Amino acid sequence: MAFNNLRKLAVFALSAAMIVSLGACGTSEKSDSAASSDSESSSNTTGYDVSGVTKDDDIAAMLPESVTKDGKLTVGMDTSYAPAEFLAEDGKTPVGFDVDIAKALANMFGLEVVPQTSNFDSIIPSIGTKYDIGISSFTITPERMEAVDFVSMFKAGSTWVVKKGNPNKVATSDLCGLKIAVQTGTTQEEEVNAAAKQCKADGKSEVQILSNKLQTDVTTNVATGKADVFYADSPVAGYAIAQTEDTLEALGEDVGVTKEAVAIKKGDSDTAKAVQAALQKLMDDGTYMKILKHWGVENGAIDKAEINPTDLD
Repeated sequence: MAFNNLRKLAVFALSAAMIVSLGACGTSEKSDSAASSDSESSSNTTGYDVSGVTKDDDIAAMLPESVTKDGKLTVGMDTSYAPAEFLAEDGKTPVGFDVDIAKALANMFGLEVVPQTSNFDSIIPSIGTKYDIGISSFTITPERMEAVDFVSMFKAGSTWVVKKGNPNKVATSDLCGLKIAVQTGTTQEEEVNAAAKQCKADGKSEVQILSNKLQTDVTTNVATGKADVFYADSPVAGYAIAQTEDTLEALGEDVGVTKEAVAIKKGDSDTAKAVQAALQKLMDDGTYMKILKHWGVENGAIDKAEINPTDLD
């Protein structure tokens, strides 16, 4: 990915304001506008031009009236998760590869895309009411599939990130006694919670978990020394490392590569089938890969969009 237009240590430029406004481990809901104002702002980053994607009448006709009646495709996303979804330098415009895919889908449906910023853990409960669909780096899990249906669109692993040189000698083989930063509601938070319980059961030093609504705060916690390590999706971790230049580094190899997906209201098979058909067309005609290459995340490409896939590797 080309990062030459990003400001050096951009995360630090936001850290003071975010720490004051959000606090360390808050879990209370914030309004969409508040979440938007705190989200990551990156310098002069523009998306891939999807204006060449035009309406496919057959695919558009698959969508139910509940989605098409207002002429808009409203998409819930957490815009603190660069390079998948974050805010441009103006602090208002969503950008990222998930945003570009959402725009391409809307074009194919003949709808106006309306990305709406939300806290990550509030998106899935609001799909089908506040949002038509959710596109926010959702890892497919059995628990989430009980709440929504999924259409696979990407794959990613998880990465541990520490300060350059690993000054606190963090080892992923023993997390006990560490201060670990994670984003609220993510699968990484679930894994860290499980590790913390195991440390306690084994009578070892307790894990201190710093859970934040925004990934920018998660990154800042490690960059400023408030946490020893953070755990996030691999593309997000890689972006954070590049953005902070010599401040952070990956610890070990990526782990747990699995599929991510568009989230759709549970039981809304018409929307699921339409999204699947649209995504598959984008994959087949090359638009999907061009979007991923534009953001430097083509290693996460998949070649088949599936509804509620059982093979998640």
